[in-house]
Amino acid sequence: MSEMSFEQMLEDSLKSIHAGEIVTGKVISVKPDEIALNIGYKSDGIMTRNDYSADNSLDLTTVVKIGDEIECKVKKVNDGEGQVVLSHRDALQSKASEELRKAFEDGTTLTGKVVQVVKGGLNVEVDGARVFVPASLVSDTFERDLNKYQGQDIQFVITEFNPQKRRIIGDRKQLMASMKKELHDKLFAELREGDIRMGVVKNLTDFGAFIDLGGADGLLHISEMSWGRIENPKKLFKPGQEVEVLVKEINGERIALTRKFPDENPWKDAETKYAIGQIVSGKVARMTDFGAFIELDKGIDALLHVSQISRDHVNKPSDVLSVGQEIEAKVVDLDVDNHKISLSMKALLPEDGNSDVADVDVDAVLRGE
Repeated sequence: MSEMSFEQMLEDSLKSIHAGEIVTGKVISVKPDEIALNIGYKSDGIMTRNDYSADNSLDLTTVVKIGDEIECKVKKVNDGEGQVVLSHRDALQSKASEELRKAFEDGTTLTGKVVQVVKGGLNVEVDGARVFVPASLVSDTFERDLNKYQGQDIQFVITEFNPQKRRIIGDRKQLMASMKKELHDKLFAELREGDIRMGVVKNLTDFGAFIDLGGADGLLHISEMSWGRIENPKKLFKPGQEVEVLVKEINGERIALTRKFPDENPWKDAETKYAIGQIVSGKVARMTDFGAFIELDKGIDALLHVSQISRDHVNKPSDVLSVGQEIEAKVVDLDVDNHKISLSMKALLPEDGNSDVADVDVDAVLRGE
């Protein structure tokens, strides 16, 4: 038997490798776009920037140094020049694929980054592996524009796993529905009338705002937005704004909210501030043919009937007054329970005949009679 040469013994001592195998290599040199690794084989391994990272602008010298160990997948045993072609990305993807398979079998919730928005859904990356989330499974509500998810981390479950056909499907919709139900049940278990909560304005309409309380929406009607008069909710709130609200009523799944907090009620001192006979000042807030409404304070409007504007005959308030005008008048009637105050400017004028202040039926006026 002939003796083996040193080269033959060295070659026999080195392991054999095959394409698709996962190996660990030690960095022996690194350039901005290429890494050379010792993988214990007769030839060194070469890995390009693209096989290390999806970032085509990455300078490999900033993330890898000589002596580092990197897990790689063998793409080619011989690239034609005697070198082994390696891929760190493929190794990560193989490992991630196995994790996805286990997550699919166990129903585990995963978190991945949206790396691409395509027609029909989202491509999500989980440790180097790609998962496709169809548009219909992105949310439990219709999403018109998926671009807002670009670069975002999202959670989902795997509902189909077939790597041979490159079909790994993720579902975010069922997770959202499940989480919303949990929040909904928790909210209604805790919520009580009279509670003060922080909410987020979800949607605005002409009649009010829908406030997300974290599990269910409550309606904040325009009449409950302030003790003062609100003409348009969109001038007071905007979507996404945080607001403090008081739970006024819970009726099944319906939640009525208010921002008329009791401690801010302008009527609580009205019996003293606007007692009959008091002389008060205010601003003309709005006018009708039968009279003008005078804002005495935020949330307190008083009626100045057309017959109480002057001792002279006045056809309609706008003949004498204008919106925003400051006036002084006397309180001639007060009904705190029903939030009604009647004023008279005429009562402050010199008397030249009998006053008809007491003859004004305020309720009939408000009814338009």
